[in-house]
Amino acid sequence: MQTSTEHKAFVLLLAIVSIAFFWLILPRYGAIFWAIVLAVLFNPMNVALTRKLGGRRNIASLLSVLVCIFIVIIPMSLILGALIQEGASMYVRISNGDIDFNAYLARFQQAIPPNVSEWLHNNHLGDLSELRQRISSAALQGSQMFARRALSFGQNTLDFIISLGIMLYLLFFLFRDGERLGALIRATIPLSSAYTNKLLAKFTAVVRATVKGNVIIAVVQGAIGGVTFWFLGIEASLLWGVLMAFLSLLPAIGAAIVWAPVAAYLLLVGDYISGSVLLFVGIVVIGLTDNVLRPPLVGKETKLPDYVVLISTVGGLSLFGINGFVMGPLIAAFFISAWTLFGAERKEEAARQ
Repeated sequence: MQTSTEHKAFVLLLAIVSIAFFWLILPRYGAIFWAIVLAVLFNPMNVALTRKLGGRRNIASLLSVLVCIFIVIIPMSLILGALIQEGASMYVRISNGDIDFNAYLARFQQAIPPNVSEWLHNNHLGDLSELRQRISSAALQGSQMFARRALSFGQNTLDFIISLGIMLYLLFFLFRDGERLGALIRATIPLSSAYTNKLLAKFTAVVRATVKGNVIIAVVQGAIGGVTFWFLGIEASLLWGVLMAFLSLLPAIGAAIVWAPVAAYLLLVGDYISGSVLLFVGIVVIGLTDNVLRPPLVGKETKLPDYVVLISTVGGLSLFGINGFVMGPLIAAFFISAWTLFGAERKEEAARQ
């Protein structure tokens, strides 16, 4: 009786200190999460460096961190800086009237075929003046919010540097001691070794597939879309390119949310060459990029249906921000894996009976 009471008290203490620890690190969960993601993603390279350096883990881990800085952090910082600058510039141009959305919508309204215009009028949708006002107001508010975020980012530079430092510091130790930490986690998780290995293998597969595959595809599609917008002389091509890259994380719809309405507008207002070029690039180049790159980069590692990826990605982005495009599918993969293991266990029990 005493042993059982002591065990329950110890489990309660374990739960309390675990909750307290997670509450303690919660303000920096993003830095910790991305340190783990980069460690999983670049671990094969770190292992290869360790072997070439004769088992010198400290030097290999330091070199791996430097590679992450030059391949991931510096390019992302440059893109983020350019994006903030272009977003702030777009806000100034909209405020000064250099970009007039009312003029664009007026051209669109004039280009609508008579039968479509009549249908809109019969359904009390023919008056687009209110729509023009709403779109102009939304564009101004969106660019204003972007400018405020840029100012906020500049004011929180110290906080960003602290988070970056924590991420790189933790990343070094994950590279150096990752194998030992992995063995310790497997030993302490209160599940059978078979279940633990399957869940950890699923975690590694989803992280690598999501980051390595989806990010590369998003960058390629965003770059193609941004360059096409720039070539066609469309305003804020970098901003739209980054937005297309971000939306490319969503399967099925993705970058078409941006380029399809623009192509339709260009065709309606009579710019058939630009509209046709954008339509061709969107359907043939951007559309086929996903079909060509996703199988070799992502493969079947996640084993998640497209609709689950879509729902979990949108939900993850809503809850966790930019971290959600990895955390959403990761939670969904754990959910499906856990219930699959539970179902297999129930079948084994039924077979034994």
